[in-house]
Amino acid sequence: MMIKNHLSRILGERRWTRAKLARLTGIRPSTIGELYNEIAERVSFDQLDRICEVLDCSISELLEYIPNQQCRTGKELILEEHGNRKKNNLKSE
Repeated sequence: MMIKNHLSRILGERRWTRAKLARLTGIRPSTIGELYNEIAERVSFDQLDRICEVLDCSISELLEYIPNQQCRTGKELILEEHGNRKKNNLKSE
């Protein structure tokens, strides 16, 4: 995944702990820890809103899109284990 989050850098610059952010946002400490360590697979819009509000930052300061080195869509579609899509069965548009 090429969405980079800058939560650890922002907290470090402010000398805030993850516990403080969890307390001020009402987000579980384990969720903050997953975001901080960049191992979270998903995050809700509500959580992003709370984090940005408390840190007084924009979403673009918190998250950065970095294009993938290898395309993962269209002809290069990467299949998910539980998905029923097949790479060879894509219809041309």
